Amino acid sequence: MNKVFFLSVFLILFISVSGICKTPFINRPILSPQGPIKDDQNLYNGKEWINHYTAIKGDQFLFSKVFLDGTVTVNGKKYSNITINYDIYNDELLIPAKRGIILQLNKEMVDSFTMVLENKTYRFFNTDRDSLENIKGFVKVLYEGKSSLYVKYKKEIQPLAVEDKYDLFFRTYRVYFVRGNKVDLISSKNELLKVLKDRKDQIKDFLKKNRTKLSKKDPESFIPVIRYYDSLGH
Repeated sequence: MNKVFFLSVFLILFISVSGICKTPFINRPILSPQGPIKDDQNLYNGKEWINHYTAIKGDQFLFSKVFLDGTVTVNGKKYSNITINYDIYNDELLIPAKRGIILQLNKEMVDSFTMVLENKTYRFFNTDRDSLENIKGFVKVLYEGKSSLYVKYKKEIQPLAVEDKYDLFFRTYRVYFVRGNKVDLISSKNELLKVLKDRKDQIKDFLKKNRTKLSKKDPESFIPVIRYYDSLGH
């Protein structure tokens, strides 16, 4: 009898204490990964994104299927500490929204964004908002000074590329050199020298002296040359 009594008292006390401990958390909101900005209509402006390419090998994203930490600037307002992804097949920026929905942001309102991968921050801006000739959509910023260097990423679909059964996503990109309002496509060392012909001899000397190798496969290899070109004044 005593055992039953003490057991009953113990259970009552346990339940009471548990209830007291949980009470402060009852009305605590469960936030999405985006935190309290999830209801900001300036940011969450777009339509639901649906993946129509699940049967294709690979994916349509720049880095991976995983949403990455980053920032987004919409109509001049910057939002930090959010997660985003970049669909380069359709050139659309994606963000998690309520109830597990993925939202495709209204591109006309997005000024720029950043994405963090392996502790490195990549910066992109919307050329449609800047009216750059011959470039459309989001581009990655490699360098900005008196001149600028941008990369435009794209994914295309190669039919029956896998075992002659499945289509495959593959990535392509173009490198652009911008000076003033003039935009030039750069795909080789010779094309770069042609564009920078006003300082061609000096740049050749710079490349030789520093043993700098330029490769379209590594767009960042062009950065030291453009930085040096800007230092010469033009």
